[in-house]
Amino acid sequence: MTVAAVILAASPASALADADGTPAVRRIADAAWAGGATPVVVVAADPDGAVAAALATAEVTLLEPAPLEGGPASQIARGIGGAIRLVAATTAALVWPARLAWADAETVTTLIEAHGDDAAGALRPAFEGAPGWPALVPVEVLGPLARVAASRMPDEILADLAAGGLAVRLVDTGDPGTTLDLSTPRAALPPFAGPPRADDDVRREWGAPAAEQADESAPAGPARLAADDRTA
Repeated sequence: MTVAAVILAASPASALADADGTPAVRRIADAAWAGGATPVVVVAADPDGAVAAALATAEVTLLEPAPLEGGPASQIARGIGGAIRLVAATTAALVWPARLAWADAETVTTLIEAHGDDAAGALRPAFEGAPGWPALVPVEVLGPLARVAASRMPDEILADLAAGGLAVRLVDTGDPGTTLDLSTPRAALPPFAGPPRADDDVRREWGAPAAEQADESAPAGPARLAADDRTA
């Protein structure tokens, strides 16, 4: 079971938006990796290299966006397709709008664990009953995404996929960062509660790849897929 993270930035400015002193895409990429997502893919235009610079030393692959006329659904498909190119065994992807930069690494772990128990459906993190992001979707949505209207926004895209038969389940993550975006300062977020867990629940070590890296060796930093590797 391999779950990718697909970070979506509508513009270089949104990718580089300030997240408590860190560019939004870097904060998200670090949280995704720490929570166990692999590969981590950022779909963002980068005309002057500033996004790549923000991702320096991160375990990330940077993809050019799909043509804008395809709308958000095409950008999601671009990221999922790129993740499959990188790791053929990818079973799902965390679709992560860059404006939701406060979501915690523990939320990533929670969603990946839940995917292991229910691999066919989609999962959305919830905070106090409200659905949020990143949403975990199985890679089988690539086909239906091609039929989603370009005007549809992320919440509407999930609704369209659900109308087409995809089961979408809310997962209580206790993470305010899944519903409150960068318009809410980090210091103003409600407390992180974490998901409800039984006393005997055993946490899995999803961050093992990072732990195995020698301290003196820096991560590779952002890679770029060659032109013929960019998918959908």
